[in-house]
Amino acid sequence: MAEVLILDDDELFCQVLTEHIHRAGHGVSVSHTLAEGSKRASETSYDIVFLDVHLPDGSGLDILSELRNSFLPPEVIIVTGYGDMEGAELAIKHGAWDYLSKGASIRALELSFARALQHRESQRGAARRTLFHAPDMIGNSASFRAALSVAAQAADSDASVVVTGETGTGKELCAIAIHSNSRRAANPFVVVDCTALPETLVGSVLFGHARGAFTDAHDDHIGLIGQAHRGTLFLDEVGDMPMEVQKSFLRVLQERCYRPVGADETHTSDFRVIAATHRNLDDMVSQGTFRRDLLYRLRALTVSLPPLRERMDDLPSLITHFVMWQCKALDRDMMGINDGFLQTLMQYSWPGNVRELSQAIVSAVVNAGDEPTLFASHLPTHIRTSVIQAGIQGDGTPSRLSPENAAIFSWASELPPLREVRAQLDQTYLEEAIRRSGSDIEMLCQLSGLSRPHVYVLLKKHGLKLK
Repeated sequence: MAEVLILDDDELFCQVLTEHIHRAGHGVSVSHTLAEGSKRASETSYDIVFLDVHLPDGSGLDILSELRNSFLPPEVIIVTGYGDMEGAELAIKHGAWDYLSKGASIRALELSFARALQHRESQRGAARRTLFHAPDMIGNSASFRAALSVAAQAADSDASVVVTGETGTGKELCAIAIHSNSRRAANPFVVVDCTALPETLVGSVLFGHARGAFTDAHDDHIGLIGQAHRGTLFLDEVGDMPMEVQKSFLRVLQERCYRPVGADETHTSDFRVIAATHRNLDDMVSQGTFRRDLLYRLRALTVSLPPLRERMDDLPSLITHFVMWQCKALDRDMMGINDGFLQTLMQYSWPGNVRELSQAIVSAVVNAGDEPTLFASHLPTHIRTSVIQAGIQGDGTPSRLSPENAAIFSWASELPPLREVRAQLDQTYLEEAIRRSGSDIEMLCQLSGLSRPHVYVLLKKHGLKLK
């Protein structure tokens, strides 16, 4: 039996749909507002959600990402009396299963519902069968788990994959994990750095060359495409691939055949392609800087890696992982992590994402020398400075961080004992976060980068309340 949520303010529609779902043997809950529906979804794990777009307190599309990024996300069927092409595209991009008009027949609704349930059961079966081993990809946040779920599906097939994400989010690690969990794992993983393809030698680099093809060609050379035979060809930053190379590479993707420079015979290569980019390839297609037909060939599946600032709940695990890794590299005992060290990292925005975090930990461990514990003072200057500057209000007035608190993050030769300033710093920060968020818990979590349970623990500890 499936659990279904109907989030719609049309009472007659809810009644009719509820009766049909009950007759099919499934449980149904009904909510008429976004607020009520969001609360129900956070308390109960639903298999299917029927979601209206126009609700009394906002657009149903506003809750779509929240539903799809939740733990064990439901399949969402949009049912609206105000359908439009733009809304349909937006809904599908954000993970909706289907987009139907309320003018559709009840048979169409039942068919979409049945297919969504069938897909959900299929996913559960696949999840039971698939073990995706990715020890270097650390995180348990909903958005990161969603990305790993798609990566696991990609590993179970030979479909072309595009891995998207900001610089430093771990796109190459994701590509390696897909390859390592695929049937091609025992064969080569060949990297093509599309930002560094020399235009004069690109043919030789990709396709190889025959002896005598040019002055310095003393021997036959196997290009990157040939090296990837039976393995994976990874196109790193494919958005930077020159247009002429795009044209040549499209032909190889279509036919899996290529001719080395100066050779008379055509060679074949059985490779699986994974491409990665921090660019928006759809925008590049619109601007004429990326071939539409090549994008279609590359993007059978898309893995979207979230930036670190959107998965701050994963930060403690990542920090521990990188500290252990660096201590092992230096052949030293595992170091302790001071609360102030963690708090500073939690308040930083991480524009360089996980890559920047790993380098910050390397720097901190080296700066700590023989000290057994990592403190905020061991972190790079730009991180501690940024955290202080983030406390400056938009109108240019200083934040309520006192000079004594700010001194923790300076390069002063002597630090005050942490116990003397930690309580004051925590309380001052929370008071400021409450003021800026207007006591809105969701906004407070977003501003602070803390999870909701963590915020409530700190509020209780310091005797603070949301108004």
